[in-house]
Amino acid sequence: MSTPHGLGSTLSLRTLALAVASMLAFAANSVLCRLALHDHAIDPFSFGMIRLASGAVTLFLIQKLRDGPALPLRSDWPAALALFAYVAFFSFAYLVLSTGTGALILFGAVQLTMLGAGLRNGERPGRLAIAGMLLAIAGLVYLLSPGITAPPLLPAACMAAAGIAWGIYSLRGQKIANPLAATARNFALAAPLSVAAVLLTAGQAHASTKGVALALTSGMLTSGIGYVIWYAALPGLSAMRAATMQLSVPLIAALGGLLLIEEAITLRLAIAAISILGGIALVLARPPAKSQQDLR
Repeated sequence: MSTPHGLGSTLSLRTLALAVASMLAFAANSVLCRLALHDHAIDPFSFGMIRLASGAVTLFLIQKLRDGPALPLRSDWPAALALFAYVAFFSFAYLVLSTGTGALILFGAVQLTMLGAGLRNGERPGRLAIAGMLLAIAGLVYLLSPGITAPPLLPAACMAAAGIAWGIYSLRGQKIANPLAATARNFALAAPLSVAAVLLTAGQAHASTKGVALALTSGMLTSGIGYVIWYAALPGLSAMRAATMQLSVPLIAALGGLLLIEEAITLRLAIAAISILGGIALVLARPPAKSQQDLR
């Protein structure tokens, strides 16, 4: 008999369906943001503000219907600040970056941040994991290196910062007993910060009906409900399976950008995607060796 949720266990059809739906939601966040900013239907800070506020309301209502009291008592301001930084940098970067390039930088930075945290906590990677980390870093360096098809450095740096912020946010949430309630609280805390950002850039703020609709869809559907679906899938997934599935998001996002925004998939992006996602897959292929602390 296989161990529950282990790599050798069989995924239920329900878990698989929920996981696939959540990956589509995560990729849709990139497509919706790029679609709104590509057409100049809204400015990035207004998009982020509407996304956070509508996501907070959606998560509040869902958590209240499911679990009773909608918000945990303790506020996690570092997590809320990380969430705000993720949304702000994410939106600003998509003013310029293509959907696929942005998603690749984002999720590459997320995974490398979380892997780096594991190293800091004493995890000892094997040779395969070390090779994978070097391959992923090389892919990011290649993607951002100077050249005709290289993405602009500032937007790329902003998306990398968004990935680091999301990685930090994810790490802070690993030991939370009620992630849905905590996420609702963090969205509620981050929303006023986004309002302040809009006020500080009021001279550049603008929003059409289309832009507001795309931001609401991102906040309520692909962020709010998308996170609920992901939480429902997680109990049936091992940590390694959950991490591996997220490697599909940049490719789904690139396909969405190709179909909906007619963005090209360049050779540089394709090579970088193979290097980054392949490297991370190597890291996830085997569990980390025990840390020195575990051996005591």
